[in-house]
Amino acid sequence: MAEDVDGVDRQILDVLAVDGRISIRALAERVHISRANAYARVERLRSSGVILGFRAEVSPEAVGLRTSAYVTLNLHQTEWRTVQQRLLQVPGVVHVALVGGEFDVVLLVRARDNADLRRVVLDEVQAIEGVTSTRTLLFFDESEPARHG
Repeated sequence: MAEDVDGVDRQILDVLAVDGRISIRALAERVHISRANAYARVERLRSSGVILGFRAEVSPEAVGLRTSAYVTLNLHQTEWRTVQQRLLQVPGVVHVALVGGEFDVVLLVRARDNADLRRVVLDEVQAIEGVTSTRTLLFFDESEPARHG
């Protein structure tokens, strides 16, 4: 797929990463191409799987999720697929990644408070068959780099 993404496509993706709600007209103006070309390129990027979707970026704190943590897991590796499917069903688990190194899996968990985080980790995640251990890294603060157009 990456070989099919040219410089104009990358410009389109950069603009959409900052403002996924931008109109095709405004996108075409920003990238200096025709509206028809912008529309065709966005549709091609969507249908080829480069653009996975558009969504609102929501502040976890604003919706009552004031506690966040990375949770590392070790597991019986032969059970990865089953564990992965179970983890994706746990409320509060936002991201699941199989990693190499000291841990097998890293989760991003968002919870209402420490008690809710405790419930997610101890009652939900550790109860999944195949999970052998967990370690929780509580966020004190977090930030993301600014996105520029």
